[in-house]
Amino acid sequence: MAITIVSVKARQIFDSRGNPTVETDITLSDGYLARAAVPSGASTGIYEALELRDGGSEYLGKGVSKAVNNVNSIIGPALIGKDPAEQTAIDTFMVQQLDGTVNEWGWCKQKLGANAILAVSLAVCKAGAHAKGIPLYKHIANLAGNSKLVLPVPAFNVINGGSHAGNKLAMQEFMILPTGASSFKEAMKMGAEVYHHLKSVIKKKYGQDATNVGDEGGFAPNIQENKEGLELLKTAIAKAGYSDKVVIGMDVAASEFYTSDKKYDLNFKEENNNGADKISGDALKDLYKSFATEYPIVSIEDPFDQDDWEHYNKMTSEIGEKVQIVGDDLLVTNPKRVEKAIKDKACNALLLKVNQIGSVTESIEAVKMSKRAGWGVMASHRSGETEDTFIADLSVGLSTVIHDQSHTTGLSCC
Repeated sequence: MAITIVSVKARQIFDSRGNPTVETDITLSDGYLARAAVPSGASTGIYEALELRDGGSEYLGKGVSKAVNNVNSIIGPALIGKDPAEQTAIDTFMVQQLDGTVNEWGWCKQKLGANAILAVSLAVCKAGAHAKGIPLYKHIANLAGNSKLVLPVPAFNVINGGSHAGNKLAMQEFMILPTGASSFKEAMKMGAEVYHHLKSVIKKKYGQDATNVGDEGGFAPNIQENKEGLELLKTAIAKAGYSDKVVIGMDVAASEFYTSDKKYDLNFKEENNNGADKISGDALKDLYKSFATEYPIVSIEDPFDQDDWEHYNKMTSEIGEKVQIVGDDLLVTNPKRVEKAIKDKACNALLLKVNQIGSVTESIEAVKMSKRAGWGVMASHRSGETEDTFIADLSVGLSTVIHDQSHTTGLSCC
């Protein structure tokens, strides 16, 4: 007898920043319960699918009771009796029929909310894996037509700035990537050791208070020079003895400090500053190039504003053979924006965040398009996370890998 969905129930929970988000339970006819929760970002792209919030004074406007109600009163009843293994059909039904809202970049989820739809989509995916009797990562791989599985190289976000920290650092994330590791276990060991050496380096140079952490768990020393953050990483990597095995990645989140006069303000956190640190897109591009020359940088994410296609193209053309240029706010995991970026040669890697687009199926489509173009793919959490571990299975199932010196880097998956 076929396993079907018998109930769908959503509720409001809290993410790692203490903000409300949506969690959904799907119960199957054999009694199995699949649970999924939706993360939320702090620095979000303007082209992301709508995250439906309540507004008003409660929870400072961040409540999600409207999204929860949409699951319980609209989406849930419509899914009763459906086969949870039919991921594409269910996602398409929710996005195109139950919601149906469209803008220039596709299905925007403005009626039901991407957070409502995604909570169900993730839970359906887990339920589908159970119905098939296979691990979640294999179910995701099957949905994507992916037969070769690899474990991703983990990227450790060890210094926080931008919108993720209360320091003066403009650029948002400074990461270490153990590309020289022979296994995921060894990569984790390398990352942990560099992290602890970094803590010691920061404490010795700036004092104990400088080892406080930002939204994503990285240290947030009160420095302003982005190069100083890179120097700290270089020192910590050397002290750990991994100079030949650990490289550096950055998430600049440049849209956060793009100004109305089309400049980039590297002192944007200082209110009413005199504008002395505003630079042009070309100057910022040259700054990145100098970073990539002086430090072992293999990946730079969101180096420019989400609408600054010109400078994305220039940078990819000039250093894309050696450095992965990752589109996050630029692409928002949206197949139509990925298609444009491929055509315009704007970047060479996708940052995969399922809550940007709002369904598992559309996320898989964006990944498949990216891989066909020869791009790298990095799966990413959000700064407002939950206890849901779906992203781990997603990363393995889709074999998300980075581009390191023009070749694909991943770790064998046993």
